[in-house]
Amino acid sequence: MRSLNLGILAHIDAGKTSLTERLLYATGVIEEIGSVSDGNTSTDTLALERQRGITIKSAVVSFVIGDVTVNLIDTPGHPDFIAEVERALSVLDGAVLVVSAVEAVQAQTRVLMRTLRRLRIPTLIFVNKIDRPGAQGDSILRGISGKLSSAAVAMGSPSEVGTRGPAFTPYGADDTHFTDALTDVLAENDDVFLAACLDDRTPVPYSGLRSVLAAQTRRALVHPVYFGSALTGAGVDALIAGIKELLPSSEGDVDGPVSGTVFKVERGPAGERIAQVRMFSGTIHTRRLLRFGRDSEAKVTAIGVFERGSVVSRASVSAGQIGTIRGLGGIQVGDVIGVPRKDAAPRHHFAPPTLETVVVPCRPADKGALHTALSQLAEQDPLINLRHDGMRQEISVSLYGEVQKEVIQATLESEFGLAVSFRETTPICIERPAGTGNAVEYIAKDPNPFLATVGLRIEPAPVGSGVEFRLEVELGSMPYALIKAVEDTVMETLGQGMCGWQVTDCTVTLTHSGYWARQSHAHGTFDKSMSSTAGDFRNLTPLVLMDALRQAGTTVHEPMHRFRLEVPADAFGAVLPVLGRLRAVPHTQSVHGASYLLEGDIPAASVHRLGQQLPTLTSGEGVLESTFDHYQLAGAEIASRPRTDRDPLDRKGYLLRVVRRVGGQGGAG
Repeated sequence: MRSLNLGILAHIDAGKTSLTERLLYATGVIEEIGSVSDGNTSTDTLALERQRGITIKSAVVSFVIGDVTVNLIDTPGHPDFIAEVERALSVLDGAVLVVSAVEAVQAQTRVLMRTLRRLRIPTLIFVNKIDRPGAQGDSILRGISGKLSSAAVAMGSPSEVGTRGPAFTPYGADDTHFTDALTDVLAENDDVFLAACLDDRTPVPYSGLRSVLAAQTRRALVHPVYFGSALTGAGVDALIAGIKELLPSSEGDVDGPVSGTVFKVERGPAGERIAQVRMFSGTIHTRRLLRFGRDSEAKVTAIGVFERGSVVSRASVSAGQIGTIRGLGGIQVGDVIGVPRKDAAPRHHFAPPTLETVVVPCRPADKGALHTALSQLAEQDPLINLRHDGMRQEISVSLYGEVQKEVIQATLESEFGLAVSFRETTPICIERPAGTGNAVEYIAKDPNPFLATVGLRIEPAPVGSGVEFRLEVELGSMPYALIKAVEDTVMETLGQGMCGWQVTDCTVTLTHSGYWARQSHAHGTFDKSMSSTAGDFRNLTPLVLMDALRQAGTTVHEPMHRFRLEVPADAFGAVLPVLGRLRAVPHTQSVHGASYLLEGDIPAASVHRLGQQLPTLTSGEGVLESTFDHYQLAGAEIASRPRTDRDPLDRKGYLLRVVRRVGGQGGAG
């Protein structure tokens, strides 16, 4: 049977989970439709999800359409949980982007669509809630074309919009307005099709038009649009038909080399790790050794496969399927199972978290338990990025927003019995080199205590380029393992720059290298004091790199969001000074009836405060949308961040800590 791994994505409250319930009902998986408000939906299984009425973790359910098994991944809509969406994107064959007919295209809708188009994931658009008062019809399609994609094509016409009995009528071969519009859109992407359309002697039949539509949809060139209501079921049958006809499904190569991706890790009742894996090729069997991650290997103890709404124990999981695998100790989100795919998309699709906070246990005796609990949460969401400050005995976590902080607090309470509080949320800044710096330390020459020669140059690189490591020495000048030790340590050390923030957008070049070859005493025992090891290079590199960085200097940049703020005209005067105090800079403003629309930039640290003040300032009528946009040179109010490493900026203290760590063996370990 063919399979299709389908994602459901949307801005929060667009009805994504309700649509998932309706799809399961329409395909016979469930006999009764659950409700988000009642907390009894099939995919929101966490107690917190049921209490809050939002999706926090992605969930997989399966149903069958004809000869196609659809593995549907319901993803969170709230921007604080965008990391869950990112992990789902890496395993999708296609997607349905849900847009509310009442709220229309929203900030998160645009972010999701931009990412889907960049990754070329075939996407259908479903305009939900056409039964709600205030639902829009034609204007929604104009908004989709203008804000999401000009290649959006309505596949039918909604009627009785805004009533309890709406309907959706699919277009057919006799709807000339539809066929003409569809022909124009398809011709934009295909010169051969355009030539066929211009040939009056052989007009393109409707079946051919649908065939080209399917081909271009599967290439993510065109985005068919359906209208309906997850609550009443209007338009859902047409959407199901569109999923089967227009999105790509395949049988997969079950006999090929094993290749899969881990997109979710959970803990079982006994604390064991359970990996959710999308299989791209091959077949995994129980009781077999399986390679995963970089160099790990373990025996698979149990396999589950998603079938018709639940996980069923099976002896194997094959290409095209999504399954759960137990027995892989140390498995992590993002790990490759078996052989990496050649066409794999880049890992990070969205901006990283821009905020952080210190988690404080209410009972000091819980510090150890808190670290263990947060480490388990980090297995499920690596982007919370634990930072442990050994000097202050504090743990920091990265955040996308305040709702995520509330969820972490509630999870620690309900699942681990830990009561915690949080320090003030602060922005996560970055550092960029201000100039070029060079440093070198030679083997057997003071003040270098390590058996290694390392010279490094650091210089600025274009914004957004990240970190690049280059060689100015010959690759064969010393063993590759030693060069790799330098490279890995450079990347690790740049996690904390002159002010404690991650250093990025730079090029680091290895300019000098040298080592002492492995030497032994006459009786054949290895003498560490006479031979260079990777440890020598790992210990020396931070000192050299930070000397070069000190010479180059760095500038600190804070995360900025692009905001879109709609306020009543009579509140405009009260809102402007608040924006000024929050360091927000409006770039454009326009009048829309009785409202003002402002767009501009605001520091990430100020977004939550603006959201808190807005209801009072606008009598509850203000609407704020914001998404991360760029980093901006920070002002004096941005403080440095305490270091959590061995602090190579303090040479004396660093050497003492390194020698103590290696047991006083001359620092060469």
